[in-house]
Amino acid sequence: MKTNYIHLGDCLPFLESLPDNAFDALITDPPYASGGLHIGTRQQSTSAKYVQGKQQGNHQDFTGDHRDQRSHLRWLILWLTECCRTLKPGAPVCLFTDWRQLPTTTDALQAAGFTWRGIAVWDKTEGVRPQMGRFRAQCEYVVWGSKGEMPLKRDVGVLPGAIRQVIKPADKHHITGKPIEVMRHFNRICQPGGTILDPFAGSGSTLVAAQMDGYRWVGCELSAHYYRVAQARINEINSSKMMSV
Repeated sequence: MKTNYIHLGDCLPFLESLPDNAFDALITDPPYASGGLHIGTRQQSTSAKYVQGKQQGNHQDFTGDHRDQRSHLRWLILWLTECCRTLKPGAPVCLFTDWRQLPTTTDALQAAGFTWRGIAVWDKTEGVRPQMGRFRAQCEYVVWGSKGEMPLKRDVGVLPGAIRQVIKPADKHHITGKPIEVMRHFNRICQPGGTILDPFAGSGSTLVAAQMDGYRWVGCELSAHYYRVAQARINEINSSKMMSV
């Protein structure tokens, strides 16, 4: 199977084209369809929902983030079911989500055939926007599980269930992009040298982290703009490795 490439297009037909029992881990950051308590705010542009102040306009919007709760659940189950088919038995899965979609994501994981094993936390630190009289919304979550039984004797070790990592402007190439160090942390759930699947590559943070740490990988991205951003970042990593040899 071909690895270390990004497919440009919708993830559902792409996932359907992949072979059975081929991947060692699913690690991905799908659209949350969140960002508001009411339908009006959910349907705003992604830059309006997720970016504040002077940062607005620095990144292109992305699609797939405006579904209502029921259609979002159905959509999650559709692509997760295909992922379950193409993962190897025992393979781990990590899905990023926020507090609003946490229940929906745990339901979808199980409905697609995975075993739900827990929730890990990314603490974005106190740098996130404060709101007087309220708790800071400074955490995002990783719903994680496996395709059936997950062997304890893998060459992975014990992984912390929470990671504290600030968002640095230089490391943010997407409206909802994750820092490389965050993705390096979560990629470690995959066995060393394994192949990671990311159907929502965005600006490529999961894939860049995988490339840095010696994993094989396959990604998919719907946006032509972010596909180019991700490809450029991968090329930069490859060039740096060649110069250091």
